[in-house]
Amino acid sequence: MIHPVQVAHDPTPWMAAGIIASIVLCSCTGEVLMAAAMKSIGDLDVIRAHSGLKGAIRAVVTCPLFFVGLMFLTLAFFALLFALNHMPLSLVAPVSASLPLVINAVAAKFFLKENVDHRRWVAAVLVCVGVYLMAH
Repeated sequence: MIHPVQVAHDPTPWMAAGIIASIVLCSCTGEVLMAAAMKSIGDLDVIRAHSGLKGAIRAVVTCPLFFVGLMFLTLAFFALLFALNHMPLSLVAPVSASLPLVINAVAAKFFLKENVDHRRWVAAVLVCVGVYLMAH
């Protein structure tokens, strides 16, 4: 028997903020952990040249950071599905796509010790302004 599509109720503003925050934080955590995993593994082309494709795959699947990052990215994906089910796409898509850019810049600077130049900081500020304007 086919069930009719149920209309989702709009979440409260605090619940919507929590859903968006979970998407952004899980996504950013997963991406930072994946980047850290790949930096700890090293250049996969070098590993593949030395140990073959199996060696490169083995290097990735034996790295615990890879699986923790994958877990956070999976949580972000399911949080995004939940948000799309309960909130308008016109809000969820831009916010979940843009805010991670800002948080990833901060995380790259402080956790991965990457050089984030002034253009990226200006871009991050402009993203924040755009998200603010879109939300109001």
